[in-house]
Amino acid sequence: MKPTAEFLAELRADRHIDATLRGQRFDFLTTWGLFSPKEIDEGTRLLLDHMDVNADDDCLDLGCGYGPIGLTLARLAPQGHTLMIDNNFVAVEYANRNVAHNRIANAEAVPSHGFRDIPNRRFDLIASNLPAKVGKEMWYLYLYDALASLNSGGRIYLVTINGLRDFVKRAFNEVFGNYDKVKQGKTYTVALAIKHPTR
Repeated sequence: MKPTAEFLAELRADRHIDATLRGQRFDFLTTWGLFSPKEIDEGTRLLLDHMDVNADDDCLDLGCGYGPIGLTLARLAPQGHTLMIDNNFVAVEYANRNVAHNRIANAEAVPSHGFRDIPNRRFDLIASNLPAKVGKEMWYLYLYDALASLNSGGRIYLVTINGLRDFVKRAFNEVFGNYDKVKQGKTYTVALAIKHPTR
């Protein structure tokens, strides 16, 4: 059956997700093809609920999608600046649209393949809900680049499926010299590592 013009127009239209994250109300614009276009996913919610964020933190959302993690960080750290990065130009476009749509003044999204296109930026907090499918080689690149990009005492929070929990523990200990399992849910685990002065 041939789809009608109205049906196709509906598929192409922006989707709206009304969500409250860490006590902050958002209206997210998104579209089919981006991660979790129907609702804020369980892993993102678990991550946001278990991060310690200081009001003046400079934050990075690694693999931002349409921006739920980064925009929440920006609201929780109003005296800092939040940078969101993604290698998907459509995700970056929607993240920036959501910055404007939600009237957030201290956040921006830029395209970057991992940390490659944001050299010399430093952060107090890095957060990510990266898909498992990126592969362990890319995970190590992300972690070593995160270590180099964090200020001393800076933190990195990752949420992963439980099947990656042991790998993340091993990788955090190798790269950062420490690991803390912040919260384990039914499907996802939130992990934390801190950059110490010796690293």
